[in-house]
Amino acid sequence: MPTSDAAYRLAAEAIAATSEAALVDVLVEACAHMGCSWFALSHHVDFLAAPGKGVRVHNYPEDWARWFDERGLGTSDPVHRASHLRTVGFLWRDMAQFSRPRPGDAAIFRRARRHGVHDGLTIPAHLPGEAHGSVSFAWPRGKRASVEALLFAQTFAGFAFEAARRLSDAAPGAARPKLTDRQLECVRWVARGKSDGVIAQILGLSEDTVREHLRNARARYDAPTRTSLAIRALFDGSISFGDVAGG
Repeated sequence: MPTSDAAYRLAAEAIAATSEAALVDVLVEACAHMGCSWFALSHHVDFLAAPGKGVRVHNYPEDWARWFDERGLGTSDPVHRASHLRTVGFLWRDMAQFSRPRPGDAAIFRRARRHGVHDGLTIPAHLPGEAHGSVSFAWPRGKRASVEALLFAQTFAGFAFEAARRLSDAAPGAARPKLTDRQLECVRWVARGKSDGVIAQILGLSEDTVREHLRNARARYDAPTRTSLAIRALFDGSISFGDVAGG
């Protein structure tokens, strides 16, 4: 039975986990409390194309995981896509309320059912500068995820995901670029749509100096254009959407 006391204890055990095996024990016990069969804690990356570039801990059937990976679904799976639109967890059967289906999604769910995976819930796990991530739990045929299970998972899943990041050296974005204060100022104004000349006037610098700051910032991000520089700085949290809206 998924109780709040059990969820708090699992959260504490996830925080204290010193190995992936210990974390797996926490997730297995969570499944027992919720009456589900499988868990998947993962960054949303293509693990075959970029091995070692993300965190993943799961006990899904191996043939399902292999089929999933062979098609590069880590970045396009419908459950993963839906989680990008939420700050809290959701039941899979409610996804159509906020995430538009794409051609091929139904075939993915049919294939999952062929491997025994019939229902589930997902808790998003997002951090600026890293690929999106999530913690999912899945139920076999004849069983369904419940609202009680969703609330239970929401209580501890974030701690489990953070434990996996801590225990792994594969978390993407760990070595993000560092910009100087002046470079960040220039990037903020670029994100607001200002030209080099206007930025120079705002900051009291020469236009050549602004260009140099932005050139150095692009080099640190390996960004070919001003636009891609602003996007990458937004993605990793170096600047915020509030910075952009402030213009």
